[in-house]
Amino acid sequence: MRYQFFTNTPAHVHLYKHVIDELSGDGHAVSVLAREYGCTTDLLEHHDIDHTVYGPCGTTKWSLLGRLPQHYAHIIRHSREFDPDMVFGMGAYAAHTGALTRTPTVLVLDSEPTGLDHTVSMPFAETIVTPGAFRKDLGEKHYTFEGFKECAYLHPEVYEPAVDVRELLELEADERFGVVRFNAFGSHHDVGHAGFGREQRRALVERLAEDLTVFVSDEGSDIDIDRLPARPYDAPPGALHDVLNEATLLVADTQTMVTEAALLGTPAIRSNSFVGANDMGNFIELEANELVYNHESFSEVLETIDRLLSTPNLESLWKRRRDAYVDELENLTQIITELARTRGNTQSVAALEPRGQSPGRPACESRPSTPSQ
Repeated sequence: MRYQFFTNTPAHVHLYKHVIDELSGDGHAVSVLAREYGCTTDLLEHHDIDHTVYGPCGTTKWSLLGRLPQHYAHIIRHSREFDPDMVFGMGAYAAHTGALTRTPTVLVLDSEPTGLDHTVSMPFAETIVTPGAFRKDLGEKHYTFEGFKECAYLHPEVYEPAVDVRELLELEADERFGVVRFNAFGSHHDVGHAGFGREQRRALVERLAEDLTVFVSDEGSDIDIDRLPARPYDAPPGALHDVLNEATLLVADTQTMVTEAALLGTPAIRSNSFVGANDMGNFIELEANELVYNHESFSEVLETIDRLLSTPNLESLWKRRRDAYVDELENLTQIITELARTRGNTQSVAALEPRGQSPGRPACESRPSTPSQ
């Protein structure tokens, strides 16, 4: 069999890296198409994944639009030469490639707000796979599984820490540290949305520094770290999950890293304009299970930081909470691999069920306040 995977962002690399390894190990031909975005190609090289770059994309709004014709030209040329039997991706590139090459395409989606992407992708996909918490019904091709996109690489069956984090970050053995992640809000689905303002970022870092060594990952490079009581997060991209696993706390206005922290058993606070009544099902689900906090106001963020950092044995409490929760989640790598090996036969994958038979989880009625044992 011949399989083609799209890795448009670093998160896509993590999503498919173990599947690619398994299929390649079985002797199948695998083609990986990558976009130069953030550390995407660095991650592919770190994991020794052979790939073809189809074009660049910046982190500013509309940086993608002007490059689309060139991207599609490179993608279609490569795909026709490779002649895949199945295509896997997370959006329009994969779906349209499948249509133009007449190849069955499987999309793995987890973000409800990307409505435009769904509109232009869904008609061309043979199968759409989402977490059970996904709050939209995408039609008869839509199947769900118990878990999250991040279960492809952070499920206990596939994730194992590999880096000595404290040596890497030059930390003492008992030194508590936190990670702050600031989003650039440059993707097409981020248009009209925002996170922490400049002064809020400063106040946030200063508050965390009262109790923790603080590492800042700033996607847009908008903040002057030298003027703050913090260090820039500059560890290799492949070490990120091991760092999150060891951290005391994550505070972010982005999305994926919050889910990753939750699945690793690290308390996470998320605040951006997506939060609210129409928030994504993943974060509603994780908050209902007291693994993350989603806040609309900055004052709520500071209050939750105070409360968490005054909680005795916070780290061990969250690890126990995580262990109890992830025990019921599916290994997404196994699901995708089974779909590949069976040419997309959803009926052969026990962990999948039609969306119409799985209406998703109800929204949580209230938010967790004081951490409980």
